[in-house]
Amino acid sequence: MGRNALTVETSFDSVMPGTFAKFVLLVAAAAVAAASAQAQSRHRIEREPKQVEHPAPPVPVDKRDRVVAAPGAFASRPYWLALAQCGGIYFKLNVLYTDVAVHARVVKPDPKVNTEYTKKLNDAINAATVFFNSANQFLMADRGIERDDAVLLYEAQSRAAGDRAKTIDEALAAARSCAALYAACQQAHAKECSEALTPIS
Repeated sequence: MGRNALTVETSFDSVMPGTFAKFVLLVAAAAVAAASAQAQSRHRIEREPKQVEHPAPPVPVDKRDRVVAAPGAFASRPYWLALAQCGGIYFKLNVLYTDVAVHARVVKPDPKVNTEYTKKLNDAINAATVFFNSANQFLMADRGIERDDAVLLYEAQSRAAGDRAKTIDEALAAARSCAALYAACQQAHAKECSEALTPIS
């Protein structure tokens, strides 16, 4: 009996290191495979091209369109196009202000910043609405199209103008020329630019 116990114990000792070594190798292989898969995934993400901003389609020329006669960034453009582009800039400003307000409300609570930027985002969306309404008025009057068709015509141009502004400062700089455009429009075409535009700070 002592001999059998010794034999069992000896065979157990000789099997155990081999089994343990296989287990360690299996775990190591799994860890290497996981690390390799993660590295390949990261490399694939790095190799993927960055999203390219596609320019808006060319603006269809129409002799009926009234054009901006005032000097500045929008000179000689159709009013509807210039106003729609300004609407896109103010809409982007609203999005940028919203990001700051949400951060101040949820991520790092700051009631003062939240209140300030909530007012700014509301002012920006109101201004965007004024510009879009005026763009609609020009297209409806000049081309005799319905509001829905007007929106479809300028939507890509509007979005492209907003996408060019990456920061609040860039959007505000673009919006300054928009305020001058709207003032000129109110003087030349009071019917199409009849709404009050709230200054954005």
